[in-house]
Amino acid sequence: MESTKGILTPRDIDEEGRYYFVRKAMDAGDVVRLKKGVYATQEGLANTMVDVERIVPGGVLCLYSAWEYYGLTTQLPGSIYVAVEKHRKVVVPEFPPITLCYWDQKFYEMGVVEANVAGYKMHIYEMERSVCDAVRFRNKVGMDVMTEILRAYLRRKDRNIARLTEYAGKMRIGTRMMQYLNVMV
Repeated sequence: MESTKGILTPRDIDEEGRYYFVRKAMDAGDVVRLKKGVYATQEGLANTMVDVERIVPGGVLCLYSAWEYYGLTTQLPGSIYVAVEKHRKVVVPEFPPITLCYWDQKFYEMGVVEANVAGYKMHIYEMERSVCDAVRFRNKVGMDVMTEILRAYLRRKDRNIARLTEYAGKMRIGTRMMQYLNVMV
C-alpha cells in the first residue's frame, strides 16, 4: 500500500489482488471507505493532502489550495479546493474535506499544469492563472486575501507579468488587474 500512499481504488485492488485484504482490514478498522470505490488506510487519513485524481478524476487544484502551494497566502484552507467542469456530477467523501468549484469549460481548461503536490502528481492551475482567480473572485475571498496574494506574487523573482496580463485578458478582468497592478507597483 506504500505505492498508493494510503488511498486505494478498485484498480489498485484488482491489480494486486487486495480486495480480500481490504475487506478484512475494513472489518478490523484499519481501512475506511471514503466513498464507493475509494478506501483509505490510517496513513492516508493522516496526510493533509490526498491524491485528488483518485477521488475527483479530472479535478484541478484551485483557489486556496493553489495559492497555498505557490506560497502566495498565509491562509490555511479548511478543505482541498478542486475545480471541475460545470454541470459535472461529482460525489466527494466526507473526509477529506473537498470544496468543489464548478467552472465553465473555457475557464476550467485554461492554465492547467501538472505538479508534484505533497508527493502526489496532480493537476493545478499555473501561478499566474491562480493570481487572476484571486482578482476574479475578490468579492468571495475578500479584498484582504486578494491583496495579500497580489503582493506576494509581485515579490517573487519568478513572476511573469506578461503571462499574468495575458490570463487576465482571457478571463475578462484585464482592466481591473491593471488597476491593481498600477496601485501596487
